[in-house]
Amino acid sequence: MVIANDTEIKNIWLLLKTVTDPEIPVLTVTDLGIVRDVKINGASVEIIITPTYTGCPAMDMISMNIRMVLAENNYKNIRITSALSPAWTTDWMTEEGKRKLKEYGIAPPNPRQQVCNDKLFAADEAVQCPHCSSYHTHRISEFGSTACKALYQCDDCKEPFDYFKCH
Repeated sequence: MVIANDTEIKNIWLLLKTVTDPEIPVLTVTDLGIVRDVKINGASVEIIITPTYTGCPAMDMISMNIRMVLAENNYKNIRITSALSPAWTTDWMTEEGKRKLKEYGIAPPNPRQQVCNDKLFAADEAVQCPHCSSYHTHRISEFGSTACKALYQCDDCKEPFDYFKCH
């Protein structure tokens, strides 16, 4: 089967929108923005992905799930390539993905922090509680349920919650 047209590439992107993150099942790999490119060369399909951070344990499962959904849709020659540069950033997440995070109970990443005099401004971020929308929150731990999240607590509703860290 020779595939090399825009319709096939669009079809593959639609299939990728069904592959969820094993750690946050309400998000797809396209919501996260980790799919960098789809390439077709004859009967071969290459999906280029970037982990949310180097060593992310979910990437093996994500790669396997991408491979499975493509194979289920008659794509046979599949290569998953990991690209580490440029590094993934929360700026690559879709607005829909950020909305899904909040609805799931995880505070989405804030816009990128400001740089002042060539240094990252290190003040604590104002993180909005995904439960009651209060900004009266504080960080409990730099690491939450996974390394890409920090653990916060709301001072108003008292609920703990994960915050998807900006990076």
